[in-house]
Amino acid sequence: MTNKTYWVLKNVVIGPFLRVYNRPFARGIDKIPSTGPAMLASNHLAVMDSFYLPLLSPRQITFLAKKEYFTGTGLSGAIQKWFFTSVGQVPIDRSDKDSQTAAMATGLRVLERGELHGMYPEGTRSPDGRLYRGKTGAARTALKADVPVYPVAMIDTHKANPIGSWIPRPHRCGLVVGDPLYPADFHDAGDDYAQARALTDAIMERLAELGGQEYVKDFYAADVKTALEKGEGYPEGSEPGKGEVLGA
Repeated sequence: MTNKTYWVLKNVVIGPFLRVYNRPFARGIDKIPSTGPAMLASNHLAVMDSFYLPLLSPRQITFLAKKEYFTGTGLSGAIQKWFFTSVGQVPIDRSDKDSQTAAMATGLRVLERGELHGMYPEGTRSPDGRLYRGKTGAARTALKADVPVYPVAMIDTHKANPIGSWIPRPHRCGLVVGDPLYPADFHDAGDDYAQARALTDAIMERLAELGGQEYVKDFYAADVKTALEKGEGYPEGSEPGKGEVLGA
């Protein structure tokens, strides 16, 4: 499935510019299956992860995007809403449990149609370029649909698109696709939550290895971001340098 606006943006309007301006690289992209349902689980360093990943993917990806991307004001808000709506992204309210249930149902429908479903397990952009504890939504969806999960590590996208910026900088960025994780391998982990938690942790560990990020496995990015915004500093134990660097 590829809608016309998605194709035009990727191949005519935005894609060619980004390919020249940022010279994005892709390693392991051939691991993404050419047909059939699959989940792409990515770290989240920048708003433009949702540009670079679709640009480099051989197939169209449907993301569940936070509702704030669809409710912005002014010119930038209008452009953002138009973009995410035009390329088939689905808004979700991360604070509403009913909305999260509906989001999972939407994700399952995407996979039932045999499409690629993209999710950011961290739930929000990293506040400092590190990898944080994953939420279980992506894993629960993959387990329910019984589809493989391909970890995708975005590399240096936050340097091309720093937090708060809308015009990308000419910094090279890219992605690395890892080997798939299969839900069946986690069925012995315990109940439904234990299975989802085990698969989520495996995804995040794989992302840390692929991307070389410091992995802050005991803290959620949203909680750290909130503390920083309140001027409280990093929660104890989450300070830079306190995480793990896997595969180093």
